[in-house]
Amino acid sequence: MSLTLYVDSIFASPWALSVFVALTEKGLPFTVETVDLESGQNKLPAYRDLLPTTRIPALVHDGFALSESTAIAEYLDEAFPAPDYVALLPADLRQRARARQIQSWLRSDLAPVRAERNTETVFFQHPVEPLSAEGQASAAKLLAAAERLIDGQHLFGQWSIADTDLTMMLNRLILNGDPVPERIKQYAAAQWQRPSVQQWLARHQPQ
Repeated sequence: MSLTLYVDSIFASPWALSVFVALTEKGLPFTVETVDLESGQNKLPAYRDLLPTTRIPALVHDGFALSESTAIAEYLDEAFPAPDYVALLPADLRQRARARQIQSWLRSDLAPVRAERNTETVFFQHPVEPLSAEGQASAAKLLAAAERLIDGQHLFGQWSIADTDLTMMLNRLILNGDPVPERIKQYAAAQWQRPSVQQWLARHQPQ
């Protein structure tokens, strides 16, 4: 079995983090290859021929290449199912649908938070300006949803990859000093300390 994960060269993609955590939580052996997005390495023939979408993250499993982190998570759960491997999504049908909903929402909404608190401010502690009015409204929307969704230490009673994705979005605010309710801070702090996440953080280089 061969598994290769392609990520951005500075390890700042939240969706590459998501797939890295997914593979690590499942206990699968994999190698990591970096792609320099700033120089356009992802658009060169070597990568474009492998993955026509030219996006990262990408997973190559025994010659089969796949991009989009949610698609990769679902593929991994089907290729390496529970109980032999850790499940990335809840077993319950409706909870699994809800987890997918949360993942889709985090990737398609909240643009002001993603723009004003980009991932480099999370991973490399770059200074930020106060949130704009649009940013504050987006942050309020995120926190209101998190208040309703978080159930104790996890979203669905036990860990799922949606917890990692939500924590990454929350940490755009928390790690930049924006006001966040204490209960949400505690949830995010516990998720951020998972060994799989810490392994990703250990790969960062100062920027």
